[in-house]
Amino acid sequence: MKSANLYSTPDDAETAFYDAIERGDLEAMMATWAEDEDIVCIQPNGQRLAGHAAVRESWRHVFENATRLHVRVSHAIRWSSALMAVHNVLETLYIGDDPTPHGPMLATNVFVRGANGWRLLSHHASTASEPPAEPPSGNHPPRVLH
Repeated sequence: MKSANLYSTPDDAETAFYDAIERGDLEAMMATWAEDEDIVCIQPNGQRLAGHAAVRESWRHVFENATRLHVRVSHAIRWSSALMAVHNVLETLYIGDDPTPHGPMLATNVFVRGANGWRLLSHHASTASEPPAEPPSGNHPPRVLH
């Protein structure tokens, strides 16, 4: 699976991932994922999806059966190295034009850097019992992994 998109940072890949969700664009969604066949997506229902075919089918089902989705991402904590980045974020979901927030959900997004830039290797979202406390500075700056 080749993608014409080159994400120069993990943040760029993450922005494209959430943008694809909001647009319900399956091809754009799949373009954010690593070419590695071992990609993993865990939706809030808890099912583990491994590989491009399973991940694609799951998101196809979401996009076909849901009204427009808007995901507000906040409370980001980021770790990074030269070839891998991990982002833990709070997701708040809005469905269609309904201003009622759904969630919160906690998500961990793992990105890898390859020849074609940064790509999503794993997305794990689960329902949070309550929103985490706001970090003192809003968002934490990326921490470098050794």
